[in-house]
Amino acid sequence: MRSHNDRAIRVLGEWNVELLCLFEEQSTLLCQAEDIVRPLISDDLHIVENQSHEYSRGYAHDAGGHQNQGAYGDSFVLDVCDTSEGISVGQTLKRPLAFNQLAEEQRHIRAEDVKYRSNLAIQNEKFGDFAPKDRKDQRSILVLEVISGPCQGLQHSVQSTDTSKLPLTLGRVTPSDILVKDSEVSGKHAMINWNINKLRWELVDMGSLNGTLVNSHAAHNPHSGSRQWGDPVELANGDIITLGTTSRIFVQIRSQIDQVPFGIGIASDAMAVRRGGKKLPMEDVCYYHWPLPGMDKFGLFGICDGHGGADAAASVSKIMPQMVASILSDSYRRERVLSQSDASDVLREAFSQTEASIDHHYEGCTATVLLVWADGSENFYAQCANVGDSACVVNIDGRQTKMTEDHRITSHAERLRIQATGDPLKDGETRLCGLNLARMLGDKFLKQQDVRFSSEPYISQVVYIQQASKGFALLASDGFWDVINVKKAVQLVQQAKERSSTDEEISAEKIANSLLSEARTLRTKDNTSIIFLDFDTNRILSCKLDS
Repeated sequence: MRSHNDRAIRVLGEWNVELLCLFEEQSTLLCQAEDIVRPLISDDLHIVENQSHEYSRGYAHDAGGHQNQGAYGDSFVLDVCDTSEGISVGQTLKRPLAFNQLAEEQRHIRAEDVKYRSNLAIQNEKFGDFAPKDRKDQRSILVLEVISGPCQGLQHSVQSTDTSKLPLTLGRVTPSDILVKDSEVSGKHAMINWNINKLRWELVDMGSLNGTLVNSHAAHNPHSGSRQWGDPVELANGDIITLGTTSRIFVQIRSQIDQVPFGIGIASDAMAVRRGGKKLPMEDVCYYHWPLPGMDKFGLFGICDGHGGADAAASVSKIMPQMVASILSDSYRRERVLSQSDASDVLREAFSQTEASIDHHYEGCTATVLLVWADGSENFYAQCANVGDSACVVNIDGRQTKMTEDHRITSHAERLRIQATGDPLKDGETRLCGLNLARMLGDKFLKQQDVRFSSEPYISQVVYIQQASKGFALLASDGFWDVINVKKAVQLVQQAKERSSTDEEISAEKIANSLLSEARTLRTKDNTSIIFLDFDTNRILSCKLDS
């Protein structure tokens, strides 16, 4: 009996050993298979993170994200791309969940950084019809004028439809289309082309030695000495292109269909070395739209002066025209403006909606806009709205009208407004939370902390400009008004017009640049931007177009 029991135990033991060996063999195979299908994920997440960042940057560029510099401020991407779907980082990775979770964490971390950019993207989607979509109406004329440097006065123009003359190259030697004989300019320095897909002019630095700037912002490759081409930068009307440090080129962009019915000149300078040798960043943004989309009788002209950075000014310069166009797209609102010759409600609502749409907590900007509309008989109306200290003056038949109100803390009217809040300023107090302005767009954090800050605009009276009237409008940032008062500015314009010959009237562009030159001579210490509207002339461009 005992022998039978011992044999049974021995057999069971052998079975257990075999089963254990089989289990260990299967476990080994499973572990090896698992190692094959999940390489590097758990131990080297930083590698995937770096790969995803590199891919995201390239994807965002190809998907339509663009730099919008110069007249529209520092670079920011309007198109916010979601790279969590449709992207494989290495075909051997078999655990997409970990990658998706990582991408989600990255988006969460950067949510605050891109929030205002997302808001802009939403606004662009909401106002998608802001830019006309009919390509046949997008024939554009680019006019370049060298306004400083050895080749000052050189002009060149090209039409977007003339593909035989595009792309346009700028350089020191032939075969460049525009020869800028400046020792700081490379042989082939930069290139300008018409982007048929995005319907816009774009500039590309061609690996120049001394760099290319658009309104004081770099367009060249950031790696010094790399001689690599830079990314395309959108050009806007009024931009200033700088090749090296001395040759500056003024950009004019006009539609061949919709042309401004009066002269317009734009000039700007960062005055970067005026403040004790300390470099001063450019935070002014100039812009205009004539006509506003779908409304051939209305145009908008504006200047924003940023503080704490240029992003708020850039945002406002994009959103404000969209808001005005959206409000006026309502036929009832539009006809009411035309019948009553007053756009106060439109301007006030546009400021309110713009303030609500931007999300800048620690930087802000002034905003001065001039709305001009026609009555169908070649007469015009003009009305202004502003917050801050960028000012506008209109002179019609010798009568000056100040179209803006100064919202500095030292302004008597502004101190009275603050006093009405129940928390008056102390005697001698000239700043509020470190700022010398009490009204601005943006600065959300300060407005949450102190109710004395406001974004409520001042709305001017309406100025009527008859066809036979002689006059002009001048908008400028505080860098100009710090050294030149209204009376002096009017005198400078009159003197510039008197210097012109009887056969050829001086262009609005030249008047704007002469005003800027005077501010530079008087050693202004702040960014200076000027928009000059000349109602005396119906000329669209100051130079002859190439046939």
